[in-house]
Amino acid sequence: MVDGADTAWLLVSAALVLFMAPGLALFYGGMVRSKHVLAMMAQVFGAAAVVSVVWAMLGHTLAFGPDHGGVLGGLRFAGLAHARDPIPGFALHVPSTAFTAFEMMFAVITAALLAGAGADRMRFGPFLTFVGIWVLVVYAPLAHWVFSPNGWLAHLGVLDFAGGTVVETDSGASALALALVLGARRGWPREQMAPHSLPLTLVGAGILWFGWIGFNAGSALTVGGVASQAVLSTHLAACAGLLGWLLVEKIQTKHSTTLGAASGAVAGLVAITPAAGFVNSFSSVLIGLAGGIVSVLAVEQKVRWGYDDSLDVVGVHGVAGIVGTLAVGLLATRSVNAGIAHTGLLTGGGLHLLLVQALAVLVTVAWAFPVTYGVAYAVQRFARLRVSPEGELEGLDTHVHAESAYDITSRRVAGRMGA
Repeated sequence: MVDGADTAWLLVSAALVLFMAPGLALFYGGMVRSKHVLAMMAQVFGAAAVVSVVWAMLGHTLAFGPDHGGVLGGLRFAGLAHARDPIPGFALHVPSTAFTAFEMMFAVITAALLAGAGADRMRFGPFLTFVGIWVLVVYAPLAHWVFSPNGWLAHLGVLDFAGGTVVETDSGASALALALVLGARRGWPREQMAPHSLPLTLVGAGILWFGWIGFNAGSALTVGGVASQAVLSTHLAACAGLLGWLLVEKIQTKHSTTLGAASGAVAGLVAITPAAGFVNSFSSVLIGLAGGIVSVLAVEQKVRWGYDDSLDVVGVHGVAGIVGTLAVGLLATRSVNAGIAHTGLLTGGGLHLLLVQALAVLVTVAWAFPVTYGVAYAVQRFARLRVSPEGELEGLDTHVHAESAYDITSRRVAGRMGA
């Protein structure tokens, strides 16, 4: 039976998750150099368009169609046919189309995250080809395994409230594969490649923070106590992640940066994503704090390990996603969510849930990294995913899009003519 309040909440949550896409465009756009900012934003917006259409045609049915052995959904919902039929395994109090829209936005933001790993050096068309393939062969199967009640990891008892594995660990592992296929930016790490507009990044982080309320609390799929706790947990974890990141910066460099504040908040949001509907408020603070601290330490390792993940998708989304997923195995409690079969190690549940959560992390990385590497390699081989050295030096804005975010030259000429 359809519940009006649940339906309204899920539709609002879908809109909030979609709003995260322009937030991500601003967040990423401010972090790149000025000659690449429009290209960065275009990749996020383009990914939203491509992934939405691909999800409607095939992604949704592969993730949530009639189950085939716990591995993949069938093709009954291809092209959104039978869109009003019940979603197998779910007892929803909302129209199936509302659920479809909500899950579509999840696919959009996850794929868009990958633009950050290849910032400054990817061609627009081939990147859109890459994400269109990626969402079908990497994201959709993982979504079925974890998010569908019929998936094999779900059957084992994996708890992932809003995407610690499917979204965060997945995007981190995939970003690493993409960065390795592309190779480092020209001049990295010798040259300074500082963000060109921290105000843009801070505004983008604020929008992400706001949209994450729908991302996490909407995953309850109903209004009530679990959704309410998810809202509170999401905000507290973001605050704790911000403080954790800044604490490490202060200890290491004697300065707390605005970029660190934005990154720490996102790390806290990532870490609480798998746990928001399973842990209490105090645990949420601990998880967010751990996410911020571990992420800043992880980001520092990319030069040492020699991979150019331009905007730290691996260190923030991948690492904090793992932290949060494992934290569920320690801190999940029935006092927050009475529907869970197993509780965490520190809440009286023993080792079972922690071991299952660890397995989910390993499976996600083992699937996402090699498959993404293969897709990226194929697109690079046949469609030249990476821009030419000349195009990278010139800047993707003018080389790829024939536009400039900041037409300084024209303003100077106009000023001289007026004088």
